Amino acid sequence: MTGHGSEIRLFRFTVFALALIPILAGSAGIVYGAGFPGFAVEAASADLDSHFRFLSGVFLMVGIGFWSCALGLGDAVGRFRFLSLMVFTGGLARLVSLVVQGMPSTGHLSGLAMELIAVPVLVLWHVRLTRRATAAPLSDRRAA
Repeated sequence: MTGHGSEIRLFRFTVFALALIPILAGSAGIVYGAGFPGFAVEAASADLDSHFRFLSGVFLMVGIGFWSCALGLGDAVGRFRFLSLMVFTGGLARLVSLVVQGMPSTGHLSGLAMELIAVPVLVLWHVRLTRRATAAPLSDRRAA
């Protein structure tokens, strides 16, 4: 396979690996609610727990959505960019929390870096790959 095909495989692997984070965290959030392991929430209200579990379900589906995009890069351009915008917007909201509430835990800072740095880098990489795929001969496009 061409170098472009190798890069596509690397991109897909990267998306699959990074999407495991919201899939696993979302699943754990659904199971544990606001008492998610490592959170200092002893007595969460029913409303907070309900909201946390709802957002965990959304988080889970965002990860699964990214997996679906990795399977068909060229067919999922709009979906990939929409999911990326959702995650980036969530990162901006997390940044507001950092400014208003103060420094969060290391896990949340890692999430912030993923949302505001890694996701835009993935979008730029995806744009590059899709542009190369549309410029490639038809036989090479089938590999994408």
